[in-house]
Amino acid sequence: MIRNSRIYTLLSIGTVSAMGPFVTDFYLPCLPALSGYFSTTASLVQLSLTFTMIGLAVGQLFIGPLSDRYGRKRPLVWSMALFCLATVGCLLSPDIRIFLLFRLVQGLSGAGGVVISRSIASDLYRGKELARFFSMLSIVQGLAPICAPVLGGLLLEYTDWRGIFAVLLAIGAMLTVILLRFRESLSPEARATGNIGKTFRGYVPVLRNRRFMLYVLVQAFAMGVMFSYIAASPFVFQQHFGLSPFAYSLCFGANALAIMGGSLLTARFRSASRALRAGAAGFLATGCLAAAAFVAGSVWSVEISLLSLLFFLGLILPSSTTLALELERDRAGKASAVLGFLMFFAGGALSPLTGLGDMLHSTALILFVCSAAVYGTARLTRSGERTEEAAADR
Repeated sequence: MIRNSRIYTLLSIGTVSAMGPFVTDFYLPCLPALSGYFSTTASLVQLSLTFTMIGLAVGQLFIGPLSDRYGRKRPLVWSMALFCLATVGCLLSPDIRIFLLFRLVQGLSGAGGVVISRSIASDLYRGKELARFFSMLSIVQGLAPICAPVLGGLLLEYTDWRGIFAVLLAIGAMLTVILLRFRESLSPEARATGNIGKTFRGYVPVLRNRRFMLYVLVQAFAMGVMFSYIAASPFVFQQHFGLSPFAYSLCFGANALAIMGGSLLTARFRSASRALRAGAAGFLATGCLAAAAFVAGSVWSVEISLLSLLFFLGLILPSSTTLALELERDRAGKASAVLGFLMFFAGGALSPLTGLGDMLHSTALILFVCSAAVYGTARLTRSGERTEEAAADR
């Protein structure tokens, strides 16, 4: 089988993988404008974010198994084409209900890039090479939800909400064309056989794989911290600490670089399991520091603790993804779907909780509980990792 070049694979698949989180956050600065345009309440407009998150989570459960059966290219190209049509629907929506429907379809179609990108990596790479690829992929996936609101805010200086969605349409169309030259990564003999029902029943052994599910939970708790941070940070930095939008953007950018640094460091470890252990221990320590800073700290203590926390998040994401998908290589599409579903489900469930009561205290509690859960769950994976470490040392 002729492969795509490594650079093409990284750039195209990395960009496609970021479409899910990018489409949820890119339009956040224009939510107030949407409320005025559709003459509706803020709560109904905020539902557009919830609908997109639901689409991203549920879409992966369907597209993942289909990519195991029909290959990676066709579902990926069709999902990007559907994303373009859904974006046109958003632009032409006459009222908020139609807009919500097309936002749901945007999420469902954007899920294709998220779930299939991990499956493609699992098709093409093994061992440390897979960990190295996932470290690069995690940089893109980690930066997208952090940088998207900043870029959306800058774009709103020159256009309105329609301009935001026009940019999304242009990106989707460009990716659809680029993916037409993608060479299939899953050979016909490696694809799932039987009817569609059998294909979806393949979820059962994946969900019964205890070690795999532990790695999935590590990512779910870690991404709960990420989405909670994204939801709370505008209010914490701008309203509580009084930072300007520009200063807040600088903090956002610095934290994005921290994720990048942690992801790049992952490939320097002798094994993915060692990177995960280091990341989980650091995540717990900095999670406790961040929680304390939110309760009784200054803006500097909050930012420095978040910077450290997100650095260790950068270690956790690629290492846990690598370890999880190595265990389910024969069902990579389904495994990637479970991984992505729980990540977005955890993020969607936890981020609204930051607004309950005192935001500083509720966010601090989420940071502490999730960082402790990451560490505890990572410890439970140790029993099966000793074999991998022994192989890495030989």
